[in-house]
Amino acid sequence: MGKRHKNVYKVCISSVLQNKLTCLSALNDDIMLWHKRLGHASLSLLNKLISKDLVVGLPTIKYNDGKVCDACAKGKQVKNSFKSKRCVSTTRPLELLHINLCGPIRIVSRGGKRYVCVIVDDYSRFTWTLFLASKDVTFEKFVAFLKKVEKRVGHSLVCLRSDHGTELKTHALLTIVMSMLLIIIFLL
Repeated sequence: MGKRHKNVYKVCISSVLQNKLTCLSALNDDIMLWHKRLGHASLSLLNKLISKDLVVGLPTIKYNDGKVCDACAKGKQVKNSFKSKRCVSTTRPLELLHINLCGPIRIVSRGGKRYVCVIVDDYSRFTWTLFLASKDVTFEKFVAFLKKVEKRVGHSLVCLRSDHGTELKTHALLTIVMSMLLIIIFLL
């Protein structure tokens, strides 16, 4: 018997020793139960505890490392997966582009490039890869790329989605956005 204090059960060991009860050990061969009892310890750690005989009552069985605890798997999962869409939400190419910049990459390419800009069209899932020497040139390279693709496809870009990285948050982009807002306000 123990008293609950702030979600923790406290047991008075002195009263247990006075009554000469020896119920402080539990035997069970279920590895997942021992895994949970020992704070979700890895199975390799359990094997080490067995080999050095550090836990009283832990069965001396060699445990297979292939088992996976559901709670451990969920605890290591960074975020839930997005549900896959069965239909395309865009109606034409360049309606929505996804962009992401990776780098700097440790090993420099033969052309001296350390960054990779990946652009994906939401409609066709067509992917372009731009190799860049520095992060500063991302906006200029993207504008040149966009002009070439818009001319080839015959449509203009409607929406651009990124991870809010600083690759597109440059002075040039802010200047273009501000000038577009001024034109819209002027036309109203």
